[in-house]
Amino acid sequence: MKHNALIAEDEPLLAQALQAELALAWPELEVVASVGDGRSAVREALRLLPQVLFLDIRMPGLDGLAAATELADAWPTDDAPLPQLVFVTAYDEYATRAFDAQAIDYILKPVQAERLARTVARLKKAVAMRRSAAVPGEDILASTLAQWRRLLSVAGGADAALESAAPLKFIAASEAGSSGATVHMVPIDDVQYFEAADKYVRVLTATREYLIRTPIKQLMPQLDASNFWQVHRAVVVRSDAIESVHRDDGGKLSLALHGRRESIPVSRLYAHLFRAM
Repeated sequence: MKHNALIAEDEPLLAQALQAELALAWPELEVVASVGDGRSAVREALRLLPQVLFLDIRMPGLDGLAAATELADAWPTDDAPLPQLVFVTAYDEYATRAFDAQAIDYILKPVQAERLARTVARLKKAVAMRRSAAVPGEDILASTLAQWRRLLSVAGGADAALESAAPLKFIAASEAGSSGATVHMVPIDDVQYFEAADKYVRVLTATREYLIRTPIKQLMPQLDASNFWQVHRAVVVRSDAIESVHRDDGGKLSLALHGRRESIPVSRLYAHLFRAM
């Protein structure tokens, strides 16, 4: 049976090498598109609905992590199952051990036939499970989302390249709308949520808004994971700031926070956090 895949890799020679090695390792796999940036990966994946995605972690514009998170929300699950995700990475041996420890799939640059063969074996097994009538569609979606979350978590941590440290107690930030000449030390317990916005990250308390330049993916390892939850590609909320969870007619979740009027969207990737609710 024919299967199909999309490759997103910003180095053309590496993309060609991956496609050539895939032709040897998995002759039944058709590469339906090869693109060079994350935005094109999202567009073409939603158009072609491939069964497998090979995403370079670092690409211009929208990187592989952001592209995967955006696709998780936008994917039409009624039309096709969420694809199997494989990251293409140039990380060193220390970082790739983190991927192996989580039993998730990656391909190290340059492409290595032995490593690719192991990945192909995993992919074939996953695709075969999807064809099994014994596995309900909802279970397949939940399993695939869990795989994506593990992969994004490990890849994001490696990409941040931060040493583990004690959680932050204060955030040094400039007040939004100010000249930036004054730095405020905002207690972490006052923060309701963080939101990525262009070149900055917004730091929202119940009554104030501040700005920092530290990206979300570098901020996350410095936060107490038991209290700060990522609920969207661009949003991290303090769990005890959540007042209520709402589900619309389409099944999408949003949060209301104490002291804030705006509604916070919850990505499909993180909806499991509120399943019991």
